[in-house]
Amino acid sequence: MARIIRILTRFWTASLSSEMEYRANFITSTLYALGQLAGTLFTINVLYDKGYQFAGWSLDETYIVVALFTLMDGITTSVLSPNLSRIVQHVQRGTLDFILLKPVDSQFQLSTRNLTPWGFPNIAFATVLLIYAGAHLSHPLPWHAYLMGILPVLFAVAILYALWFAVATTTIWFTKVWNATEVLRSFIEAGKFPASAFPPALSFFLTFILPVAFLTTVPAEIMRGDRGPRSVALEAAIAAVLLIASRLFWKFALRYYTSASS
Repeated sequence: MARIIRILTRFWTASLSSEMEYRANFITSTLYALGQLAGTLFTINVLYDKGYQFAGWSLDETYIVVALFTLMDGITTSVLSPNLSRIVQHVQRGTLDFILLKPVDSQFQLSTRNLTPWGFPNIAFATVLLIYAGAHLSHPLPWHAYLMGILPVLFAVAILYALWFAVATTTIWFTKVWNATEVLRSFIEAGKFPASAFPPALSFFLTFILPVAFLTTVPAEIMRGDRGPRSVALEAAIAAVLLIASRLFWKFALRYYTSASS
């Protein structure tokens, strides 16, 4: 564990130092994140003002779902995208050889090498919105409700990572997987609304086939007390299965990788 922490510290220190050479990008990303969040909240407020309501969700409860989606988006921007989107480049340019030859697990390197600050504004806005929404519920969330939400959020990050990494791994066979990544992002976008906002068939698909609901809706339901330990255990099981599957898929894919020198 100490070795992993040392490696991550060196990875992320070097990465942040490089990224912060372009400090104006941070202002741009902050304004972009604020605009995205404002647009989503505006849309939801218009729906509720017109009398439409997501089944079983008040306006402030829907804000919790939006906050969790914004949090996932920030983590994706800062950690997942800058790492997993480069797997394609490594395969195309043959630089994956250098990753595989280093005495550090290849999946670990590819998943954690880069860290950018461009998702930090989303994470900050999500935290503020989550606290605001929790305080304005008909029964305000107690402090332990936020603590109860930590585990489901961590499991949601693991699910999101496993899905993204599995898609990125297909670049071993198909060097142009950008379209597949965009399709995945499109489905994940559905997570900014409660699962009940969609028709039953689509809601079933986003819950049990592509577990987008476990990224935002289920953690929000756990925080507001509608779901108990069984739901947390179920989300943990889904995360574990997907992580193991993504690991096995990566090992399988490497059997078909042809290095730049062979």
